[in-house]
Amino acid sequence: MKIPKRLQPLVEEGLIDTVVRQLMSGKEATIYVVECGDEIRCAKVYKDAQQRSFRHAVAYQENRKVKNSRQARAMEKGTRYGRKMQEEVWQSAEVDALYRLAAAGVRVPQPFICHEGVLLMELVTDASGNVAPRLNDVELDTALALDYHARLIRQVVLMLCAGVIHGDLSEYNILVDGDGPVIIDLPQAVDAAGNNSAGAMLERDVERLTSFFSNFAPQLVATRYGKEIWKLYEAGLLKPDTPLTGRIEPEHGPVDVDAVIREIEIARKEEEARQRYLQQLEM
Repeated sequence: MKIPKRLQPLVEEGLIDTVVRQLMSGKEATIYVVECGDEIRCAKVYKDAQQRSFRHAVAYQENRKVKNSRQARAMEKGTRYGRKMQEEVWQSAEVDALYRLAAAGVRVPQPFICHEGVLLMELVTDASGNVAPRLNDVELDTALALDYHARLIRQVVLMLCAGVIHGDLSEYNILVDGDGPVIIDLPQAVDAAGNNSAGAMLERDVERLTSFFSNFAPQLVATRYGKEIWKLYEAGLLKPDTPLTGRIEPEHGPVDVDAVIREIEIARKEEEARQRYLQQLEM
């Protein structure tokens, strides 16, 4: 096929030999199957920031590091330079998370390089060597659903022990290769210790898994793994092999006012970001 413009620099640098085909196009990126020497890999071409939701831009990027104060100020003001820096931070977050999680034993694709908004990484395949299907396209029975759910809960624990929360985990960003589930799509991954919404994101990730798998294993509906995992993490008791029950005693304490205020602040920043973007369109 004709080489897409965004992939041309990688071809010229000798990082890609041939672009085989487009694999898919999603809300965050377009994925291509490419040949690199004797290996088949995939190239993830990130889409522009305007095509992502404002909530992602505000909540997920909290406490992400930049090189210097000038970049931080530009990102805060939403200048052209600031938006460029924001894009670089967004894209590098996935590469950093992939390396960090792979080292922790989490099943993620192996990254190779991120160049000019293109992430070159391992192509996940099934037992027959074909592109691995997404979890939502896999035929499940009760036993397999319980097995995959248990494996993924353990992957969530491994991620959290490595200080990372996926932030958008669902059946649509999990592939199934010959050995089971593989977690993908991590540009919105957050630092568990540095994001005020981390606990809510972790619980939402787990609730989505529970909701999906309970279609095949209804007994999962009553489980509360997300709250249990986060409570253990906050208490400093969570380890990769910590036994989990899926149950947690209900709390009858006072309302967490600080958490409510944080949600209001996030909503305020989202609206400010939206207004800045609308003003830029009118210029």
